[in-house]
Amino acid sequence: MNEIILMKLGELVLKGLNRRSFEDKLISNAMRRLRPHGAFRVYSKQSTMYVEPRDDSCDMDGAWEAMKKLFGVVGLSRARACGKDKHEMLETAKTYLCDQLMAARSFKVEAKRADKSFPMTSIQLAQYVGGELHDAFPHLTADMHHPDLTVHLEVRDYAAFVHADPEPGAGGLPVGIGGRAVSLLSGGIDSPVASWMIAKRGIALEMVHFYSYPYTSPEAKDKVIELARLITPWCGKLTVHVVPFTKIQEELRRACPEELFTLLMRRFMMRIALRVADRVKAGAIVTGESLGQVASQTMEAMRLTGAVCDLPVLRPVVGMDKEEIVRIARKIGTFETSILPYEDCCTVFTPRHPRLRPLPGEIEEAEAVLDIDALVQEAYDGIERIQVNMSEA
Repeated sequence: MNEIILMKLGELVLKGLNRRSFEDKLISNAMRRLRPHGAFRVYSKQSTMYVEPRDDSCDMDGAWEAMKKLFGVVGLSRARACGKDKHEMLETAKTYLCDQLMAARSFKVEAKRADKSFPMTSIQLAQYVGGELHDAFPHLTADMHHPDLTVHLEVRDYAAFVHADPEPGAGGLPVGIGGRAVSLLSGGIDSPVASWMIAKRGIALEMVHFYSYPYTSPEAKDKVIELARLITPWCGKLTVHVVPFTKIQEELRRACPEELFTLLMRRFMMRIALRVADRVKAGAIVTGESLGQVASQTMEAMRLTGAVCDLPVLRPVVGMDKEEIVRIARKIGTFETSILPYEDCCTVFTPRHPRLRPLPGEIEEAEAVLDIDALVQEAYDGIERIQVNMSEA
């Protein structure tokens, strides 16, 4: 029988009457991620999802890497299917796991008998296969507590499966099950991490980037598109809404106090993000703000920037320090791109002495000299929408 991928479901199994919809969304997401790697059959049974190649042309290595980034899966194993017979399971373990058995110094066998018609108990099956493997690989010692290798035997409805220790999955919930959000994507370290964290909670994303040509270079825009490309294996296909922001920043610099510039700029970003959210039917705005990291990320500043937004503002990294954020950025593969030396619009127009705690009414007074609706509409009308598909990832 062919090699398959077994995937263990996480939070989904706790969803009660809604569980079927979560599993359907997970299967749908898996099928899309697997499409570039061949024709696969994907189905769920007994809290396990099965990924079976339909023919020998399937790219199992590519499928494996794709499934490791599938939100909703807590653990996964490459397994070999065989008949529900103790001798077949033993022979499959000897051949399929031969390299791992040869490399290990200690081992144990764990068996699960989901098919209760199988004539041996789980303990009996594990003892039989464990004893025979010890005879076949005499360098191995049995260790029930901390083995180098655990041989797993699963007797299920349709077949038995043999595999080694499962690898951790991406966890979380299937992307899209929780709705849609608009995520502000800069060229920095924090916003890709924030986007990844929200996608992990089952939210499909639309990305918004604010671009200030000629103050920021085409390379800065390319960098952001690359960051979006790097998170598509986790989040699925993305649309990046590139907003022309130069006119707004020039108006702010011309007409408003410099020390308020960053807060005023952030309020415009939120207004434009709201327009995008309305267009794509999103239910929240996502930012990469971390409390106290810069002047625009104090509690007072967050209150003022959020005041123009009537949708929830989700800030998944708000309580994290930079080291924690960097650790995730390295894990998801965005760090090296984020630190490329191309400035974004936030860094180009940074005031020398930003106001940390504006006085009541000060922001509204500064905005009174601006035609806010016209500036927002002009920027919104000029949006360039760039699709980043899974095939590009």
